[in-house]
Amino acid sequence: MIHRQFLSLCLLASTFLSVGLASAAPSIKIENAWTRSTAPGQTVSAGYMTLINNGPTADRLLSVSASWAGMIDIHNTTLDGGVMRMREMQDGVAVPAKSRVELKPRGIHLMIMQLSAPLEAGRSMPLLLQFEKAGTLKVALRVEPAGQMP
Repeated sequence: MIHRQFLSLCLLASTFLSVGLASAAPSIKIENAWTRSTAPGQTVSAGYMTLINNGPTADRLLSVSASWAGMIDIHNTTLDGGVMRMREMQDGVAVPAKSRVELKPRGIHLMIMQLSAPLEAGRSMPLLLQFEKAGTLKVALRVEPAGQMP
């Protein structure tokens, strides 16, 4: 009898623990990750996507990396006195709970530098996104033809 009660308590405790851990972890998803194709010799591009946090906890995109690019920074473009200015966001991008953050042209975006080869339309390039709480997410960055904006 005592053995059966102990097993029941263990099962109940593990259920509560797993439910508690699942609800505490942020739920980050990535939609519509894309970039434009580049010309031979072009070593810089930009990346765009929508960061979706369906979880109850805010998170932050801290960094991005890829084997095919020497450096990827998170930048923001602003209009300052009629002049477009681009600055690195050294603290990353906040992704509040239950929200969407769009990385788009003329706004927050990924600045992809030191390309190892041209980006060819129709390909998919792997990215690693490092979040403060969600950890590392692998994303496929779709390469669109130059001049296209999906």
